[in-house]
Formats: sequence, structure tokens, C-alpha cells
Amino acid sequence: MYNLMTLLQNRFQRVYDRIHQAEQTCNRHGQVQLLAVSKTKPASMVREAWHLGQKHFGESYLQEALGKIDELNELSDIHWHFIGPIQSNKTRDISNHFDWVHSVDRLKVAQRLNDQRPEELPPLNICLQVNISEEASKSGIKLEELPSLVQSIASLPKLKLRGLMAIPAPETDIEKQREPFKKLAHLLNTLNDTFSLSMDTLSMGMTDDLEAAIAEGSTMIRIGTALFGSRFSSDKTTPTG
Repeated sequence: MYNLMTLLQNRFQRVYDRIHQAEQTCNRHGQVQLLAVSKTKPASMVREAWHLGQKHFGESYLQEALGKIDELNELSDIHWHFIGPIQSNKTRDISNHFDWVHSVDRLKVAQRLNDQRPEELPPLNICLQVNISEEASKSGIKLEELPSLVQSIASLPKLKLRGLMAIPAPETDIEKQREPFKKLAHLLNTLNDTFSLSMDTLSMGMTDDLEAAIAEGSTMIRIGTALFGSRFSSDKTTPTG
């Protein structure tokens, strides 16, 4: 019988191969990290992926994620990334249980994450979600508001501002896919120069556009369905894969 480990191994290998090929094409060897988006998938599947060597996992639904984090708490080198929309009443649990948050887009949320981060934990890694395609239906900070937010968050002691995240409007042509990614990479460089920062993370690229994202400097690709299979949720607005 075709078991789960074999199925996952084959899927992960196909995605790794795509990443490595894209890195080779643009001479960026070993610079891209795979974030496996495991939302709606059971802890048992995450455990199998961990045994394959995957250490970074992305979750969007807090209560579901907390159950997995508790069940897998013996996996000391697993890293949890929160990538979904953030409600103010959820910030305490996020700040207490996650290593990264990719979806910060307002100062109130950042301040709460900072204030509620336990002293014994290292600073929480933060990416700011940017509405790079300026879509009314998408979450993310507006481009003109980004510098002010960056400056404010950079001063919060229990947060470590790592970079930017975006979910561009879908395109099928690779050159059109590259345009918003190039824009986001330029924003990161400009903000680093303007505020003397050292942000190092571009969380951009999913299953259908990872090659375009890597070509424009992505350091973290968010992949879900291509690794774990289809999800049961109809949510299309969170940064999955």
C-alpha cells in the first residue's frame, strides 16, 4: 500500500527540486527556505514531514494550531509560523506559542505581540504583510503607510523585524508574476537603507509562482497543497501555497 511517508516524501522532493532548479537558474544556491503550510492537516502529517527533515510549518487557524503545537511539543527543533489574519484577542496565544508571524499589518497588533511576548522567549520574528498589488479585497498594509509602520515596529524590544510578506494578485505569465515580487524586494532594500535596518526575509511565492518569486529574491516560499494535498477550507485569502 502506498503509505503516507512515501507520498509525502515524493511530494516534498518534487517541491525541493523546483526550488533548487529555480535557485540554480538565477545563481542563488541554498538561499531559499521552504515553509510547509500545514493548516487543516493533522499533527500526524506534520510529524511525518518533520521526520523527512522539514522543520518550518505555517498555520493560519489559531485554535487548530495550538492543538498541534501541544501534541508535537517534544519536537524541540520545530519552528511554527503564524501566517493568517490576526485578531487582537488572539495576540497573546500567538506571541506565546509561535516563532514567526508573517501577517502583521498594523501597529496595534505589533504592540500587543510585543507586550505579550514572554520574557524567557527570544524576540518574535516579524514579517509585515504588504498589499503589494493594492487590491481592495486583500489584507496588508498600504504602500504609503509602510515606512511609518516599519519605523515604529523596529523599536519594539521583543519583536525582531525580519522582512516583508505579500500575496500578489494571481497571474499565469511568469514575467507578470515577477513584477510585484520585484517591487517588494525593492521596498525591502529601500527600507533597510532608509532606516539602517538589516531585514533579511522576503516571504513571497507559492505553488504557482515560486519560480518568479525566487528570481526576484524570495528567501521563504510558502507551499501547502503541493506538499500535503488539497485542503477542506474554502479560504483563499491567507498566505498558503
